[in-house]
Amino acid sequence: MVDVKICGISDEAAVAAATKHGAAYLGFVFFARSPRHVTPAQAAQLSADIPAGIHRVGLIVDEKDDGIATILRSFQPDYLQLHGQEPPARVAEIRARFGLPVIKAIAIAERADAEAAHAYESVADILLFDAKPPKDKPDALPGGNGLAFDWNLLAGGQWRRPWMLSGGLDAANVADAVKMSGAKAVDVSSGVESAPGRKAPGKIRAFLERAQSL
Repeated sequence: MVDVKICGISDEAAVAAATKHGAAYLGFVFFARSPRHVTPAQAAQLSADIPAGIHRVGLIVDEKDDGIATILRSFQPDYLQLHGQEPPARVAEIRARFGLPVIKAIAIAERADAEAAHAYESVADILLFDAKPPKDKPDALPGGNGLAFDWNLLAGGQWRRPWMLSGGLDAANVADAVKMSGAKAVDVSSGVESAPGRKAPGKIRAFLERAQSL
């Protein structure tokens, strides 16, 4: 069975579908440009009744300390996910200052990108490999673009931290993605939506059932 993170949760129906069908992580996005953006108060309300054992993740992008502190006043995640250009020193600083384990997203387009993740092994608790945003779209989001990368770039890789595979996954391709990359955990957002930012409970169920069969 592959652990699944459903990211970009923004309504109660998505929470219900994800928790009912076995998600291991629920992600809440605190990035204003994202169609999946929620406020800390909304995230707190949505996650209030999440069963024990399901991890709540707060996703931030190059956030300053004051912004992180504001989020944490209302919403208490189990992990902070850093999905920007945070260098290893900044990841270590956030982890130490706020006392929370960290998931660090690594943008992948070529094998050298995957190798660069080794720089984060001593400062992040989990690595998350996602597709690099398209170069021809300077306003593209740092994640959640529905883009996949070559999963073979991760095949045989050895990292000292647990890692997740993200980027362009859906119920139809997750089995191939896991087989090719060797992932034991996956992250999905746009692949379980009916429109950007609108989670589809049926797609969440289908994705989770497929991932759990692997």
